[in-house]
Formats: sequence, C-alpha cells, structure tokens
Amino acid sequence: MGDENVIARLGSMKALLGIVAGAGASYGIYKLVFGRVADGGNRRKSKRVTVQPGSLMAKVSGFKVVGKTDHLDSSANTESSGIHSKSATSLEPRHLSILLSLLQSSPDPEERRKVLVTLGNAAAFTVNQDLLREFGGLHIVASFLSDPSAEVRVQTLNALNNLSMNICNQEQLKVYVPSVMQLIEMSPVNSDLQLAALRLLTNLSITDNHQHLMKNSITLLLSLLVVSNDILQIQVLKVLVNLSSNPDLMDDIVQSQAPASLIFLFDGCTSTAVLIRLLYFVGNLRAWRPSAQVAEALRRRQDSLYCVLLDSSSQLHRWLPLLLSHPDEEVKTQVARLLA
Repeated sequence: MGDENVIARLGSMKALLGIVAGAGASYGIYKLVFGRVADGGNRRKSKRVTVQPGSLMAKVSGFKVVGKTDHLDSSANTESSGIHSKSATSLEPRHLSILLSLLQSSPDPEERRKVLVTLGNAAAFTVNQDLLREFGGLHIVASFLSDPSAEVRVQTLNALNNLSMNICNQEQLKVYVPSVMQLIEMSPVNSDLQLAALRLLTNLSITDNHQHLMKNSITLLLSLLVVSNDILQIQVLKVLVNLSSNPDLMDDIVQSQAPASLIFLFDGCTSTAVLIRLLYFVGNLRAWRPSAQVAEALRRRQDSLYCVLLDSSSQLHRWLPLLLSHPDEEVKTQVARLLA
C-alpha cells in the first residue's frame, strides 16, 4: 500500500510524538509516528461522522432488531429488577432474553453497562454463547459499539470478546472487524477501549479464517506498538504474531508502512514480555522468502516493514547481538535462533 493511501485513511492527525503521553488520543497515532499531516478528507459510512479529539468515532451501527428478537420475553420489565446480581451460572435462557430486551430499551447508560457486564459473564460459558447467538444477541450486543458512553463501549467489547471464543459466533462477529479497528484508531492511547478491542481481535485472529480482514490495518498496529505502554504492546503483538503466522498475508505485512522507531524496541530496557513477542514476530517474518525481484522492489520503499526489520541494511542486525547478554533465558534463546 502506498504512503498516501495509508495517510489519507486516517483523517486529520495533529499530535506530535514528543507529547503523546499528554495528548491521550490515538487519532494522532500516525502523525505521532510519521510526523505527517493528513489531507483530512471526509470519511463517510452510512452516516456522517464527527471525530472529537481523544474520543471514539461516533457512528450509527444501523442495526434494527427484527425477526429473531420477536420472541424476547415480554416480562422483562417485571423480572429485570435484580437480574444483574445473578451469577452467570444461575442464568436461564429466559434471563438472557430479558437482558437482551432490557439492553435495547434502557435509556440509562449505567443500566446498559450493567446488562453488558452480566451478558459478558454469561458468555464465558459455551451454552450461553450458543443461546445468545440463537436469540440474535450477537448483533444486538455489537450495535452498542457506537454507544455514546465509553464505559458501555468497553463492556460491549468485553462481551463480544467472550462471545468470540465460539467459532460459530466468529462467523457473525467478523463483520465488525472494521468497526473494531476504527475504535482502536480513534480512541485515546492506552485506553480500556483500545485494550478491549485488541483482545477481541486476538480471538478473531487465532485461526486464519478471518485474518485477511485485518491485513489493511498492519500499519495502524505497528504505529500503536511504538507509542503505547507495555500492556497494550503485548496485546498488539499477540495480534501481529497471529497474523504473521499466515503465509498468505506475508506480502501485505512486509509491504506495510512501519515506523523507523520500531527498531528501538529491540532493547534490554523493553519489557521482557514485549521483547519475547517481538522476537517471535520477527521469526515469523523471516520465514518468508521473497524473490530477488520482490526484494528489490521493497528496498525502494524505505518505510516498509521489510526495510525496517528484514533487509540487509536494517539496523536490527546491529541490535540483535546486543540482546545475547539479556538476563532472560527465553530472550537469549530467541535471539540465538534469529542469529543462527
């Protein structure tokens, strides 16, 4: 993908890398990393969207519950009181119907949040994952990805994360990958929203069934990697390691624009948990062997991931040997493997 196409996707980005800790908004990630100003064209989905600094992109999900939700329990108003206090193991199918009905009808964001917490806990069990899918609950829950309340959006992602542990559910949830990527892009850096979104993507990228839906967001993930804290970095790397294990995606991955500062993470000061996953990521990348013609074409793009981490001119060749003195045995083992 070309630089201009990548930058044009991002909207207007106005933060500088030096003030990322104070900026608190990942809508500036690409400006933070590459130091460029986007051309800021209007982005349109089915609705007009307005991006506020440090906040999620407010957009309408467009889902209207019909058909499968017609059977939702009409006793919801009378039985909903106290249902949040029930343990996940004591919830019956009718309780799930009541919760879905309450979620759709409640004007109170705190009540919506509590319902989503309860549904998320229930979704940790396979039987409830199946029931919620059969009740049309996956689309009902996902429609709250655009809720005005950030806490509601976080609990929506948490519930979807548990629901996504079911392979059948992933077939329905895959359509929300672009929306989840958009939440990551437009949410504050290191926020609970970004962490919850990345956890969901980790589940959806475990198998290669839906990994292709994320290939156009590699640059976003690499950019987030260099500006986030170690907790978020670990989650980003889980997704990148999953994606880089798929040979069919490797061409897209190595051609992606990557920040030059990515190389500075291969340092003894980097969290060990982050460093180990970085080394696994590089190991997956090195398993890819480009033809001489492809390699030459990639070398002409100095900001590609190939040039930053894989090319013979990459600074990584100088940084890796220094890690052989790292105190962690796993780090030293992975470095030795890469240097062999």
